[in-house]
Amino acid sequence: MTRFRLYILALLISLGSLVGGAAAKFQISVATQTGADDIEVGEQFYVYMKLDNVDGEPSAPDVPGAVVKYFTLSSQSSSITAINGKMTRSSSRTYVATCSAAKEGSYSLGPFSVGDVRSNKANYTIVKSGSGSLSKLQQRQQQQQAAQQGAMTQRQDDQNEGPKFIGKGNEKLFLKASVSKTTAYEQEALVYTVKLYSSYAPIKFIGATEAPKFDGFVVEESDETSKSLQYETYNGQEYATAVIARYIIFPQMTGKLTVKGNTYTVSTDEQEYYDDPYFRMLTVRRPIQLNVTPNDLVIDVKPLPTPQPADFSGGVGQFSISSSLPSSSLKTNQPASVIYEVKGSGNIKYVKLPDLNNLYPKQLEVFSPTTQVDAVSKGATVTGSVKFDYSFTPLEMGQYKIPEVSLVYFDPSTGRYERSVAKGYTVEVDKGVLSEKSQTKNRLRFSDELMPVGKLAKERVPLVYTFAYWLWFLIPAIALIVVVFVYRRHLKSAADIVGTRMRKAGKVAARRLRKAAACMKSGDREKFYDEMLVALWGYVGAKLNIPTSELNRQNVAQRLSEAGAASEVVDSFVSVLDDCEFAKYAPGSGADELKTVYQRGTEVINALEDAKLTGSH
Repeated sequence: MTRFRLYILALLISLGSLVGGAAAKFQISVATQTGADDIEVGEQFYVYMKLDNVDGEPSAPDVPGAVVKYFTLSSQSSSITAINGKMTRSSSRTYVATCSAAKEGSYSLGPFSVGDVRSNKANYTIVKSGSGSLSKLQQRQQQQQAAQQGAMTQRQDDQNEGPKFIGKGNEKLFLKASVSKTTAYEQEALVYTVKLYSSYAPIKFIGATEAPKFDGFVVEESDETSKSLQYETYNGQEYATAVIARYIIFPQMTGKLTVKGNTYTVSTDEQEYYDDPYFRMLTVRRPIQLNVTPNDLVIDVKPLPTPQPADFSGGVGQFSISSSLPSSSLKTNQPASVIYEVKGSGNIKYVKLPDLNNLYPKQLEVFSPTTQVDAVSKGATVTGSVKFDYSFTPLEMGQYKIPEVSLVYFDPSTGRYERSVAKGYTVEVDKGVLSEKSQTKNRLRFSDELMPVGKLAKERVPLVYTFAYWLWFLIPAIALIVVVFVYRRHLKSAADIVGTRMRKAGKVAARRLRKAAACMKSGDREKFYDEMLVALWGYVGAKLNIPTSELNRQNVAQRLSEAGAASEVVDSFVSVLDDCEFAKYAPGSGADELKTVYQRGTEVINALEDAKLTGSH
């Protein structure tokens, strides 16, 4: 233990030899609050005692002509520096004596000693306070009071008046709404952007208090907003900017449509500056909250060019279609499928294919497709793909042609209707498992009755004179007449495309409503409202033979009334449309609300079916 203590002592001695001390210095000074050379009687002043590299502490000084009120250590610091292996230690301390001038005269302060270090001398003069005019102390006090009163008044004015707005914002913070095109075609994809401009301190909070009003538009919200602030010069002033909202919008009606900006609440800090007599210029941050609304926009929507192709898909954008046949080994009465995939950008979620039952051979029974949508809002539009999986069943053996399928869409960049074609296939259908219907037909075909064996008639009547003989000629003649009549009626019905479409409107709407019911059960809220809107718009368009470009609330309500629908039914139909479009972009709704919308949509379509509208066949 004794040896360990000797080692520690030797180490301390060696460190002491390496660490040198800087030069010691003791300095005193006298200062006033106003910075003047003379001190008036009654005025407060200060004596500073600064000790650099001095061991020991000074005592409170005796200041001639004044009374010492306080004496304290105001600051201290120390450091060690190493240069070429030699370390130097330094320290600094400052003591302050707060004094009040009591007697006129010229005085000398010091020198003082701390250890072996002596201070300098400081001279100062105390004069009589001013007579007949305000003294420096009184002037300073009045200036201080005036400054404080002014700052307080300004803060009260700011609090009473609140934020000063200019138009939709103020000069330090405002929002600007913009759209990619102010003139566009119906169903064309447009980008609506809300941008924040701010010259305040960092923004604490931004929140929308209501949704934008996109009346007459279908909306897809985009995630492509700013992740960090950018700086931009606007009207000669630099602002921090950020894109806080971006939407892809598709106009559904023609004419001048207005997009009304929504209100945002923005929380930030406003800086206040004022001159304090003790601390000079001070900055104070005051939290404020602004309600800011971007400017409204008017978009001129043009109708799609007429005449529209009969097989127009409703797509507006740039698209392509392809097909695939997963299995080419087909057998009768066994299901198969063909898949059509539409890729591109635009209103891809609303593209429709032609009715394949009118294109495929009658020996191939085609069913309604299963649709899979994979689309996202990207850049200035919605991009992705839609797959239509059609199931079909071959009914008879043989070789059949699956025809090409065309997708007709409108390209806004060229202003023309374009066509993309999916290739067709030639398939060979082999014999498969017989269905119950085919087995029954087969049994009837091969169940021949044996003629009874008996004695020959004594008098044989020639077969040509029997009724059974002529019946074999009469039956085919009657069958031929019936076939010709049915065939001519079928041709007449097929030629009446509009009438056929009107008659099938209810069935098509019922099929869409079943899809909406399936989406409701699975909890797919967005797909549910899409199917409901397609069912409602598709039904009234087919029932009244209204082109897609003319489908809007005013036109539909007028045409329904003219066709003989009751006013309450018309109002109910328009109300269901509005609720579906609003609920699609409103915050999440519950299962009860989906069920209510589904029941109302079903009831209003049934009511229109029962009304036997004069505009339908």
